[in-house]
Amino acid sequence: MKKINIAILLLIQFFTIVPTQAQDKQDLVKLAAEAERSLETGITYMQTLAIEGGYVYHYTLDGKEKWGEGKTDDRTIEVQPPGTPAVGMSFLRAYRITGNKDFLQAAEDAASALIKGQNELGGWEHKIYFDRPKGKSVSFDDNQTQSAISFLMALDQEIDNPQLTEAVEKALDMMLESQLDNGGWPHRYPWQGNYHDYATFNDHGINDCIRVMIEADSFYDDEDLKKSLRKVGRFMMISQLPPPQPGWAQQYNEYLQPAWARTFEPPAVCPAASVYNINSLIDLYEHTGDGHFLEPIPDAIQWLKASQLPNGKWGRFLEIGTNKPLYYDRGRIRVDSLSQLSLERRTGYGYETDIKNGLDAAILRFQQVSEGISTPKINHEISQQELAAKVREIVEDQDKLGRWIVHQDKFRDEIPVQKWNGEYRQEDRISSALFNHNVGVICEFLEAYK
Repeated sequence: MKKINIAILLLIQFFTIVPTQAQDKQDLVKLAAEAERSLETGITYMQTLAIEGGYVYHYTLDGKEKWGEGKTDDRTIEVQPPGTPAVGMSFLRAYRITGNKDFLQAAEDAASALIKGQNELGGWEHKIYFDRPKGKSVSFDDNQTQSAISFLMALDQEIDNPQLTEAVEKALDMMLESQLDNGGWPHRYPWQGNYHDYATFNDHGINDCIRVMIEADSFYDDEDLKKSLRKVGRFMMISQLPPPQPGWAQQYNEYLQPAWARTFEPPAVCPAASVYNINSLIDLYEHTGDGHFLEPIPDAIQWLKASQLPNGKWGRFLEIGTNKPLYYDRGRIRVDSLSQLSLERRTGYGYETDIKNGLDAAILRFQQVSEGISTPKINHEISQQELAAKVREIVEDQDKLGRWIVHQDKFRDEIPVQKWNGEYRQEDRISSALFNHNVGVICEFLEAYK
């Protein structure tokens, strides 16, 4: 009797599972079609906000007011992400997964805006002003020049455009020329006679340069690119500070000493920069196969684990020798705690940060490459289910015009040259960062689906 019941039960399960699987497949087919339509309407709308093909960070719903780093105008675009290069890369990724030529044209328009703003040195500053002379320096701060080069190189793999290829070559020549003798890259180029000349990890400066040179070495056959990577790889090794604080500083002077940058950025060991450097060392190892790049990592991880503050965070700056957190106001005024900082410094700078997720991810990645695993193990079924749920939410959040809106966005409506008064403005806005995020999630889903 029990055997019959078991057989019947198995038959019931079979005829239940098969229709369910078929329905799941139909749902995915439908969602994929909806996702592609969402990309089309979203990208079409985003292009209505373009300034000569370029973009800023935020827009009012009518598109009349614009913000980049502070309020901006109709003749200015942003190079720093989530501005023009990041939006252009979103267009390009959408083209690669869908084959929609309109998306490729949007990417080409964004590239054209960047090429117009490329200065004689071969790089970019924070913004491109179409109604002013081009800048005379190159900024490696906040992934500005680096993101522009990454995007242009990626597009250069898709189309044959002599002007684009020339811009890429000019930019890579600049990357080689601006690399310091010690192997790092400065905050700004050319030489300015101040802390901008220092090898700078702050805001991922050197890390983003490493990413660019790895990408370039993957795309183009040039021995100078390989030499540059060997040079920066050596810098990563020799700039690690000695035990008992085997991390990295935010910036180094020409004597390879941690040094002052701005008057609230002291020479110190920097946990956040150290986590990014662990990832850059792994990137170099995976690209070159040189195991020496993994050797500094275990000591750095051990120190980072031991440096967590009682509140669960990490100090941005840890004093060399004592490992105690440092807090500085403008003018090199040292105070004892966050509460003693001025409003402008307390709200405008992360003196204490939560790097636990980033550290855990770096530790996992190190463990995997140490075991010969180049990518994390992923449960694709769970991943696809999660992606599908996110895509459904994104599609539902998009309005009929193709907009994704940040509702009641809270922000400082300030002019950069003026001191902030502590007040916030709050209203619905269009965000390039949200656009890039949503396009990225949709593309990830479509890549997994297809």
